[in-house]
Amino acid sequence: MHSISVNQFRDNLKTYIEQTVSDHEPIKVTRRAGESFIVMSADDWEREQETLHVLQSSTLMQQIAESIGTHKNNDGYKPTQEQLNEITSL
Repeated sequence: MHSISVNQFRDNLKTYIEQTVSDHEPIKVTRRAGESFIVMSADDWEREQETLHVLQSSTLMQQIAESIGTHKNNDGYKPTQEQLNEITSL
């Protein structure tokens, strides 16, 4: 994560915002008093929130673990050729 001073951020606000949105890389902005804040795109923030929601849900984590197990054992759902043709024709 790139770290800059609040003065640098203020002086080049537009450039840093465009960089953050296009690169999907948050920027850490440090104030003189030592306090910092993070600038990130709204899309990236929403994605982080979704990830946190999944990680905090024991039910979802259990479903993921079970899915990994069936995948490793090759026990998962196998669509018919007709279903595959329908999916790939979209």
